[in-house]
Amino acid sequence: QVQLVESGGGSVQAGGSLRLSCAVFGYRYPRYCLAWFRQAPGKEREVVARLNTGGGSTDYADFVKGRFTVSQDRAKRTQYLQMNSLQPEDTAMYYCAASDNYCNDVRDFPYWGQGTQVTVSS
Repeated sequence: QVQLVESGGGSVQAGGSLRLSCAVFGYRYPRYCLAWFRQAPGKEREVVARLNTGGGSTDYADFVKGRFTVSQDRAKRTQYLQMNSLQPEDTAMYYCAASDNYCNDVRDFPYWGQGTQVTVSS
């Protein structure tokens, strides 16, 4: 089993930065993929960034490209999401997710954290 615990959320003004962390607990590290999703009130959960745990390759949603960076520290069993140039539309609950197989959309991820709130004011 894999357990995920997010931290680092908070309230910032537009243009500010936050770094989210996702600590991985359990007997093993995810074999394939770690990702960050977000969900704003009344909206569907959407992928923000994905990271291949083996090779370290990453990809991002268009709306965060150039502003957010996903990374991992396998020794610390932690995934990070560095968020710069935050905008009010980035306000959402941010979730860490893990998968041992596919990494395409919400349904592919069996392991989820509890979420951390990010609020950006104008």
